[in-house]
Amino acid sequence: MYRFSNTVIGFLNLFTLLASIPIIGGGLWMARSSTTCESFLQTPLLAIGFIILIVSLAGFIGACFHVAWALWVYLLVMLLLIGALMSFTIFGFIVTAEGGGEVVEGRVYKEYHVGKYSPWLRKRVAEAKYWETIRSCILGSKTCAKIEYWTPYDYLQRDMSPIQSGCCKPPTSCNYGVTMMSQDQDCYRWNNAPNLLCYECDSCKAGVLESVRNDWHKLSVLNIVMLILLIGIYSIGCCAFQNTKRAETDYPYGENRMSKVRPRWDFYWWRWWHDRRHQLY
Repeated sequence: MYRFSNTVIGFLNLFTLLASIPIIGGGLWMARSSTTCESFLQTPLLAIGFIILIVSLAGFIGACFHVAWALWVYLLVMLLLIGALMSFTIFGFIVTAEGGGEVVEGRVYKEYHVGKYSPWLRKRVAEAKYWETIRSCILGSKTCAKIEYWTPYDYLQRDMSPIQSGCCKPPTSCNYGVTMMSQDQDCYRWNNAPNLLCYECDSCKAGVLESVRNDWHKLSVLNIVMLILLIGIYSIGCCAFQNTKRAETDYPYGENRMSKVRPRWDFYWWRWWHDRRHQLY
């Protein structure tokens, strides 16, 4: 049992080293997603994934080769990593807690309104430079081209993604036969041109935020699992660190290499008594 925690921490860090790959893959998937086109949540996720990869490698080396300073650095970084991952996960839940689509009567798809989402998310899509990047991404993904040839019957019977619902068509409530009627501002932003459509509509921004919300909730499950695993590994790592420190000053199976030892107060008395017993018997 003397080296049990070192062996366990070595195997667990090998496991987390492999487990960091899905986190990195999840961040890359969000970065390259043709349906989400957002880039402000996966960047911290990629950073955390790479840090877990490097830290797990350091912990594996420190535990298996009994390198005390490597384990000390490993535990310090691991503590910071747990705090960062916990804060990041909580932050993600907070900013994506609000939102969701509204059911449209007689339709399968839902429609989305930007006012339902958190102020932080709304501020992100309100930036002109940032929105231009998202708009270019949606155009390049050919998302709207997939419903370009839908018939009126298809609109009644088929579902749409949030981005398709918000960016590729005007709001269902729009009535273009009545010019004097007060309507949603998105009705006036709509344009039939393939490169315009409703890309400047608030509903399009809401569709993007809904995609962010859905993707983030999926990745949060992975974050929670990794957080629980890292806390368990950190606890075992503390034991491994104590074993490694003990190995530098305590050698129960060989020569004790300590150069200076201060005997206990009764050491000489017991030594004298032990020698006298051997002389008498």
